[in-house]
Amino acid sequence: MAAALFVIMPVNLFASSYVNQKIQITDARGLPIRDAVVEVHPATGVSGPIRFPWRMGMAQRDLQFTPGTLVVAKGSTVAFPNLDKVRHSIYSFSKPARFEIDLYGRDQTRTQRFPVTGSVALGCNIHDNMRGYIRVTDTPFAAKTDRNGYVSLDRLPRGTAKVTVWHPQLRAPGNEHRSQMQLGAGSMHRIKVRLR
Repeated sequence: MAAALFVIMPVNLFASSYVNQKIQITDARGLPIRDAVVEVHPATGVSGPIRFPWRMGMAQRDLQFTPGTLVVAKGSTVAFPNLDKVRHSIYSFSKPARFEIDLYGRDQTRTQRFPVTGSVALGCNIHDNMRGYIRVTDTPFAAKTDRNGYVSLDRLPRGTAKVTVWHPQLRAPGNEHRSQMQLGAGSMHRIKVRLR
């Protein structure tokens, strides 16, 4: 008679402490909103450095800022490469970051540090129709919605959280909509906001 072999597998007590959360942002009619920034601040707080998988860069290409909206961590330095055939001069009068980058040409890059949270509207002194936005955040749980209005955030701690939605056309003070949600109450959450 063969001896029975028992293997004791360790139980990961922390596996259920986190949740992957999908959030959709829509307008009052239920239509998805693209490029809305969603920031989740868990009640438990966050610790450690904040890193995002995308590049901390806002290029100028075809007389436009690319991407049109960029999410960066507080304290980040953003590169501004000029990929156009013309020169650009970038500025912002926004409270979190008032600055001006002097005229520079094709294949040149300038940088700017963003030490204060909030929304930074960008313009070009040479091309008035150029508009771009940098959202400076202090949470690693932040991203931009896709063309269907969705954002997916991974490994959020379960429990209550404050959610901030920002969009340049959002009808609210500071273009922000604030609410609370229960993380882990469902893998999908919808938030309706009003646009101008």
